[in-house]
Amino acid sequence: MLTARKQILIALVLIVLASGSGFVSGVVFDRQVLVPQVIAHSIQVPAGATNDFKLMVAAWNTIQKNYVDRSALQNQKDLTYGAVSGMVDALGDTGHSRFMTPEMIRSEQSLTTGQFEGIGAEVQMKAQQVVVVAPFPGSPAEKAGIKPGDIILRVNGKDVTGQSLEDVVSQIVGPAGTTVHLTIMDPTTQDTRELTVTRAKIALRDVTWGMVPGTTIADIHINEFSKGVTPELKNILQSAQSQGATGLILDLRSDPGGLLDEAVGVASQFLKDGDVLKVKDAAGKITEIKVNPGGVALDIPMVVLINQGTASASEIVSGALQDARRARLVGETTLGTGTVLGNFPLPGNTALLLATGEWLTPNGRVIWHQGILPDETVKLSPSVIPVFPLDGQTLPAQNANPPVEDTQYLHALQDLISANVQSP
Repeated sequence: MLTARKQILIALVLIVLASGSGFVSGVVFDRQVLVPQVIAHSIQVPAGATNDFKLMVAAWNTIQKNYVDRSALQNQKDLTYGAVSGMVDALGDTGHSRFMTPEMIRSEQSLTTGQFEGIGAEVQMKAQQVVVVAPFPGSPAEKAGIKPGDIILRVNGKDVTGQSLEDVVSQIVGPAGTTVHLTIMDPTTQDTRELTVTRAKIALRDVTWGMVPGTTIADIHINEFSKGVTPELKNILQSAQSQGATGLILDLRSDPGGLLDEAVGVASQFLKDGDVLKVKDAAGKITEIKVNPGGVALDIPMVVLINQGTASASEIVSGALQDARRARLVGETTLGTGTVLGNFPLPGNTALLLATGEWLTPNGRVIWHQGILPDETVKLSPSVIPVFPLDGQTLPAQNANPPVEDTQYLHALQDLISANVQSP
């Protein structure tokens, strides 16, 4: 369970959730299937483990015979899945190694391609209420009139105040073409309104950007490292520089990770040569993963924003840029999910994702359980909604009215301005 990732943004463009599908603290499960699938071992009780398996069978039989709520026993797969999940959780690789149900596997495949179904909005838990960070441009949420700061009070007539973020999201997402009824409150006027939103298939923009008003600084946010992020980022970097950008903020806050190839591709846009990371296997052998040639933003001054939701692939990029002294990291220590996952198919269209290797930064620093430490620690109050660029929407200036509360964003701007990045 990813209990360290509290108050992190999630997208309501997610796939249909199955009960217990692994959404914790508002974070979608990590997308780090970084090695090819391998065939699972034949099913047999290993030597020396007979008594352990007898214990599991005894527990199963005791539950089946004696548990008072017989309706809870109707779906025996729940017990099986729970037992296997508990086995993997006992390994201590919290939030990374995990058991995958068929529904979760289908979801994982959707997430890595950037295709989702839902209403298209980002939300955050704030004072036990679900608050809209922003609707995505052109999304059903935007078309229905949902605005940044709106509070979701009820879903399909059910009061969701005090519920966990993942529980509320599970009630809102659903198949394209279906509808969900929301009761929304304007936090300024306290007025409520009723909205019926038709869910849709949404191609999520994994990279968004904008120019900070009054400066020549570009703010680029990578939402996740799905397939195709590298060429998308490359185009944005070229466009930003052609529009006069002389500095940039690379925002990796609340980025849960993604594909290793995309992490290497992203880091390579900013590095001339050297390593992006090192991978250590179970035998202690270390393999160096080199920078890809042809980066398009090798010299532009930059600051990277990180927080406790910065994980996996985004930690690889952060660590590589920090080790190369290519960028200054501002924010909070990252999550620390530094393992390579192997995909081991199991019966019933299920699978285990298990850590089979460990990532190190180019200088050999351990990421797993340690995270990447910022060069400048700047904490953000849980009540503050971070500034994220959305294509087609204007970023706030430093002297915006109302004032910008995102202190991490403001520190990044000031760092670049102090480094003599010129304003127009």
